[in-house]
Amino acid sequence: MKRILVFGMTENPGGVESVIMNYYRNMDRSKIQFDFLCNSYNPIAFEDELVKMGAAMIHFPARSQNFFSYKKKLNRFFKEHAKDYVAIWVNVCSLANIDYLILAKKYGIEKRIIHSHNSQNMDNWLRGILHKHFKKKLEQYATDFWSCSEDASTWFYDAKLKNQVVIINNAIDVDAMAYNEKLRNDLRKKLQWENEYIIGNIGRLHFQKNQKFVINVFAGAEKKMPDARLILVGQGEDEKALKEQVKQLGLENKVLFAGKQYNIQAWLSAFDLFLFPSLFEGLSIAALEAQANGLPVIAAEKVIPMEVRINSNFKFLNLNLPVSDWIEQIMIMRTNGHRESYETVRKSFIDHGYEIKNEAAKLQRKLLGE
Repeated sequence: MKRILVFGMTENPGGVESVIMNYYRNMDRSKIQFDFLCNSYNPIAFEDELVKMGAAMIHFPARSQNFFSYKKKLNRFFKEHAKDYVAIWVNVCSLANIDYLILAKKYGIEKRIIHSHNSQNMDNWLRGILHKHFKKKLEQYATDFWSCSEDASTWFYDAKLKNQVVIINNAIDVDAMAYNEKLRNDLRKKLQWENEYIIGNIGRLHFQKNQKFVINVFAGAEKKMPDARLILVGQGEDEKALKEQVKQLGLENKVLFAGKQYNIQAWLSAFDLFLFPSLFEGLSIAALEAQANGLPVIAAEKVIPMEVRINSNFKFLNLNLPVSDWIEQIMIMRTNGHRESYETVRKSFIDHGYEIKNEAAKLQRKLLGE
């Protein structure tokens, strides 16, 4: 059995965390095991499950909070334990910090993978400058260059690396996200929205995910469809501002901030439409999970990568269009839309290379260099 050192899990069960978990759950752990570098002393998402699966958690302080302690503890770990790993797999949304790759090379981890999960800088100006700086130096430290989509690859990597980049599909477990009538009915009954038309969005409450626009669209849609409701699943730094927006619009009784949730299948099953107008994405797990549930989806055109469209009931719409066009599309999909059947969904995911059981075996071979 060989061990892989993995970075990319945070406290928030977001898209990157879901990708890593989806793959790890479906690998042969008699042949491969993951250990996790965690730049926080707080538990990471899914930590209890990971420990039960045999993974070790290596916690150390965040660089931004205690730089010297971070450097000392990280260097000591690599010096003492690099020999235990056949590869390091670094999952990030920018190159602002590549210390893990630098130390992995210094202490002899032969296979050093960098994996891009976004198509635009989502951090402050300083991290943007650091990203550009390390972009030019990346091939000195990484041996393998992965990406979740062509868009993410183009933004993340220097042009000279283009032919070396391998696209790793954000595959998911279709069965774990499949539409479930009982889960739908139970959750809607609990919410006391049993007969309402529920529009949903799942993601970090952050400017990237554009929930401000979601709320504006819903405010207009609700005037034409009084039975409409909106559920925002997730947490993040924009939560206070978004709640104030809802309050100003007088929609507090029709918009639910559900916070952090783990039973995503139930929430998707309770929705009637998934609204996803992100400002930028790598390749959205949330949009894939919504489609695995069969949901009609409206997503931002020329922002969400084209590869994410799996089902026929997925509609792209330009963010530059007036809000009224988005409202009209919601009404069209309510009248003429449909939820895709499980059989259709499963076949589409297999055909497009997004069904986890097939893709996990491929990724395992890549990690082990087979």
